[in-house]
Amino acid sequence: MKMMAAFLVLTLSTPASAWEFRAIPICTLDHATDQAQVRVTFDPSIPEYAIELTLTDRPWPDTSPFGIRFEGSRPNLIMTDRHALTDTGRTLTVRDSGFGNVLDGLAFNDVAIALIGDEAVAIPLDGAAEPVAAFRACIAAPSV
Repeated sequence: MKMMAAFLVLTLSTPASAWEFRAIPICTLDHATDQAQVRVTFDPSIPEYAIELTLTDRPWPDTSPFGIRFEGSRPNLIMTDRHALTDTGRTLTVRDSGFGNVLDGLAFNDVAIALIGDEAVAIPLDGAAEPVAAFRACIAAPSV
């Protein structure tokens, strides 16, 4: 029993590395790696999508453009100069009214590489397809 309790403490205190979906209070996808935390949200009250990429140990370069390159079965490169830095530059956020290309990239590829200036941060997409499908079902559901 003590071994089980120790295992649970270690498991619960370790940051989640799997892609996770939740619908409350808004449709949200979360993922964490050693280098970055990723959060994708959809707020139906606006309506607006957002992706937040937070580096764990340094700020993002304060430059433009920002891009995400998806590598895998459906490669794509999405670029924008409409991003913002917050949290002393550690969090990069892009907001838009449509995110179909981003959701496709997350669901159908092997890796997403966030690109800005000389910075390139790889985000593995293993296990993202099912949470992305749940996210899409959430955004398609009528708001209550």
